[in-house]
Amino acid sequence: MQSVPVNPADVTGNAPPPVPTEQTLDISQITTLESGFSSASFSGDDGFETFLAQGGASSDGDVTQFLASRLLADVAVNGSSFGCSTLTVSSPDGHQLFGRNFDWQTCDALVVTSRPAEGYASISTVNLGFISQAGGSLNQMLEQNDIRVLAALYAPLDGMNEKGLAVSVNMIRDNASINQNTDKPDLTTTTAVRLLLNKAASVDEALTLLRQYDLHASMGMMVHFALADTTGRGIVVEYINNEMVVTETPVVTNFYLAEGAKHGIGTQQSHERYDILTQTLADHPTMTMEDVRDAMDSVSKDDFNEFESTEWSAVFDLNTGTAHYYHRENYENRYTFSIG
Repeated sequence: MQSVPVNPADVTGNAPPPVPTEQTLDISQITTLESGFSSASFSGDDGFETFLAQGGASSDGDVTQFLASRLLADVAVNGSSFGCSTLTVSSPDGHQLFGRNFDWQTCDALVVTSRPAEGYASISTVNLGFISQAGGSLNQMLEQNDIRVLAALYAPLDGMNEKGLAVSVNMIRDNASINQNTDKPDLTTTTAVRLLLNKAASVDEALTLLRQYDLHASMGMMVHFALADTTGRGIVVEYINNEMVVTETPVVTNFYLAEGAKHGIGTQQSHERYDILTQTLADHPTMTMEDVRDAMDSVSKDDFNEFESTEWSAVFDLNTGTAHYYHRENYENRYTFSIG
């Protein structure tokens, strides 16, 4: 196996001069690791506290408007449906591991290492297809690279922070959506992920935070969140009739896990993937990072003869802040990131 360590400090390339703001930002160049897979790093004021203070956002359009006002450029957040699988398990040495597949059509994936001025450092993954230039002029102080990295901070689909909290967004194929309206501040799906990565040190803290906001599904899709932390706790957070429901589970795919009328709604294939991972976990109650990689491989899209692919697989060690990434089902080629 080829292992490619990726230290964000080592892949910045010829970075543009720092962007003048109230606090200097350090934004690396987006570095292509292979076709369709790249990395970047960020440190400084990500603007997320300002975003929360002005009430968050109740739609992707509101996120776009905030980004446009902050970045002084026309950037849109959009996208479409996707599938996923996640697994939470302990390693033989007592570390907590979290595996995640992102199943979608061919896309450009970006791994962002973020060290915000206010909040926890994190590693997260973004589908760059969910971020688009909407036209218009770019601010002369910002290169397009910087705008894309800053916008990517608001569109993560999974990640892990320095405290050992992992989170993943998994889609559920259902006509229902999520649109809470209880006069709390608002979040969309991806900004909820950023909230948890920046501010939650554990599953319990993540749940406390989520209960403080009204959630509105990005792109109108029904989703649920898989969460895990260094205690070994794995849960799924679902929204049924706009009510938040928490279920303890080490395996999450793309159907409802909460008991009740919605239980089991989702794709047949997502049930198959769930059964495979559940049996793998029963057979192997502890796993190494390589074992988790193999488990993710066993439920990757090439096993189901579909047009979609597993665009990335990630294995997070929540105790060390180390992440192993595999791109487009090439499980022989590993990219290693560290929050450090």
